[in-house]
Amino acid sequence: MGGLPLELITMLGSGLLSGVMTIWSQSQKAKQDAFQRAISGLAAKSKATDLARRYENKGFQITRRIIALSAVAAIIIWPKIVSVFWPDIEVTVGYTQWNPGFLFLTEGQEIIKWQAFKGLVITPLDTHLLSAIVGMYFGASMVKNAR
Repeated sequence: MGGLPLELITMLGSGLLSGVMTIWSQSQKAKQDAFQRAISGLAAKSKATDLARRYENKGFQITRRIIALSAVAAIIIWPKIVSVFWPDIEVTVGYTQWNPGFLFLTEGQEIIKWQAFKGLVITPLDTHLLSAIVGMYFGASMVKNAR
């Protein structure tokens, strides 16, 4: 064999293999550490969520009720009262409307359209707001009953 002795080739090969295995081992250890940090972070988040769900404060519950009832009164009940008792006053309603773009050349946009109505009006805003408030209360009561 003319060239490198077999011992030198073996030494270089084992040195290279040792270096690759060391780098691979450190990479696996780093992945394991990242996984452990993620698990401990999720455990801390779960504990904080559980503490927030178990938090009970009568003042908070009353404040939440006042906000919900005042939203229902201002957005839903008051316009209905105005339209029934003062029929000459128009009720102005704003709602979003999607204007699609021209094929794929222009981008569509969402605009707010304002329209005045006379008489009793039930808008999509009414139904969305009521469903959000009802969902909030039923969701809160389901969580309480599950404990």
